[in-house]
Amino acid sequence: MFLNTLTPKFYVALTGTSSLISGLILIFEWWYFRKYGTSFIEQVSVSHLRPLLGGVDSSSPSNSNASNGDADSSRQSVSECKVWRNPLNLFRGAEYNRYTWVTGREPLTYYDMNLSAQDHQTFFTCDSDHLRPADAIMQKAWRERNPQARISAAHEALELEDCATAYILLAEEEATTIMEAERLFKQALKAGESCYRRSQQLQHHGTQYEAQHRRDTNVLVYIKRRLAMCSRKLGRTREAVKMMRDLMKEFPLLSMFNIHENLLESLLELQNYADVQAVLAKYDDISLPKSATICYTAALLKARAVSDKFSPEAASRRGLSTAEMNAVEAIHRAVEFNPHVPKYLLEMKSLILPPEHILKRGDSEAIAYAFFHLQHWKRVEGALNLLHCTWEGTFRMIPYPLEKGHLFYPYPICTETADRELLPTVFHEVSVYPKKELPFFILFTAGLCSFTAMLALLTHQFPELMGVFAKAFLSTLFAPLNFIMEKVESILPSSLWHQLTRI
Repeated sequence: MFLNTLTPKFYVALTGTSSLISGLILIFEWWYFRKYGTSFIEQVSVSHLRPLLGGVDSSSPSNSNASNGDADSSRQSVSECKVWRNPLNLFRGAEYNRYTWVTGREPLTYYDMNLSAQDHQTFFTCDSDHLRPADAIMQKAWRERNPQARISAAHEALELEDCATAYILLAEEEATTIMEAERLFKQALKAGESCYRRSQQLQHHGTQYEAQHRRDTNVLVYIKRRLAMCSRKLGRTREAVKMMRDLMKEFPLLSMFNIHENLLESLLELQNYADVQAVLAKYDDISLPKSATICYTAALLKARAVSDKFSPEAASRRGLSTAEMNAVEAIHRAVEFNPHVPKYLLEMKSLILPPEHILKRGDSEAIAYAFFHLQHWKRVEGALNLLHCTWEGTFRMIPYPLEKGHLFYPYPICTETADRELLPTVFHEVSVYPKKELPFFILFTAGLCSFTAMLALLTHQFPELMGVFAKAFLSTLFAPLNFIMEKVESILPSSLWHQLTRI
C-alpha cells in the first residue's frame, strides 16, 4: 500500500535530492583534495574511525614536517637528467657477460655501453698518446665497438710494453672471474704507478705533460678503486675499506668519482654504523650533490634507532616519539629524492643487474642502490617494516612533485626518457614517478552523483516505467526478508505471532 501511494513526483524529488547532495560532496572532496592532497572523508576515517575500530594507521606519520637543515638543501643547484657513472658498476667479463651466458639476455643497453666508451676515451687517453706505441693502440681500442677487437688490441699493446690501460681493458672485459680480474688489476697497478711517477716529475713542463699527468692520475685512481671493489666482492671487506680510505686521502680532490659511496656500502657490510655516520656527516652536506646512497643510508641509520620497537598500532594511539619522528622525516626526505627505491627494497618489484650509468632520482639509480643495499636494510630489524608503513606518506606531503618540491627541487620530468635509454626495457618495466591516484571516496561520490542524476532523468521522462522498476527492485530486495517471515509464521503458533504483531 505504501509503494502504491507514492507518485512519480516523489521519485523525481528523491533522486534529484540525492544527486544534489552527492554532487555537493563531490565538489567539496575535489576542492579538499586539490588543496591538501588527500581525501577529507578518507582522512577522517583513517584518523578517527580506524583507531576506534582497532585498525592500523600506516599513514599517520606522513604529515610530519622536515627539519630546517634539510630544507636548505633545496638551494643546491641540481643538473636535471645528468647521467653519472655508477660508483658500484659490475665487471663486464666476470658479471655482466656471465648473466648473458646464463639467460641469453643483454643486461646493458647500447646507449649505456656507448657512454662507457666515451668515459674510457676521456679518462684513459690524451693528446700525447701517439708518442708511445702501446698508448696509440689503446686509443684506437677504446673506440672499437666489437669487444673481441678491443681485447685483441689490448693484447697487441701488451706485446710492445706493460700498458696499464691494456690490463684494465682485459680485467674488465676478458676476465671471467673476479680473482682473475684482480690479478690483472694488480699488474695494471705496477705499470700505472711507474707511469704516474714519471709524469708527476714532468707535469709542470708544459700543457702536454699536464694532460698526460692528468690521464695517468685517472688511470691510477681507477685501478686502485677497482682493486678495492675486487677485495669487497671476494669477502675481504676490511681490506677494501682500508684501500678506499687511503685512496680518498691520497686524491681528496677527485670527489667526482664518488668513492665515498663504495666506502659506505663496505662499512654497512661490516655493520660499522659509527663510521658510516662519520662519512655521512662529511658528504651529506648542503654544498654537495645528493644521491640515493646518501639519503637512504641516512634514513637507515635513523630508522635503526627505533625500528626494532616500532609498532604502527602503538604509534597511532600515542603518537610518534622524537626519535621516530626523525626517522620518518629521514624516510620522507629519501623518498622525495628518489621515489622508486622503496618498491625494490620492499620487493614489490623485481631487481635486475644495475647499469654502468645511472640517472640521479631515476629508476636506474634506484636499481643500483637496492641491488647492493637491500641486504643492509634486511639486516636491521624492523627497518623495512618502518619503511613500508611510512614511505607513501611522502606523496601526500608533495601533491604536485613535478611543479613544487618540499626538500629538493621539483622532480625532473625527463627521467623516464633517460631511464628507458639506460635500462633494458625488453625485460624490465621502467618505474615512473608514482602518479597520485584519486581517493576512493572521490570516485565513489562521482559515481553516485552520476547514477542518481541518471535515475532522476529517467524517472522524469518515464515515470510509470521507473515506478514499475522501483517496485520490482524493492520487491526483489525484500524477498529474502519476506521468505524468512513466512517461515517464522509457519513455525510459531498463530496466537503468539498475533500477540507479537500487536506489540
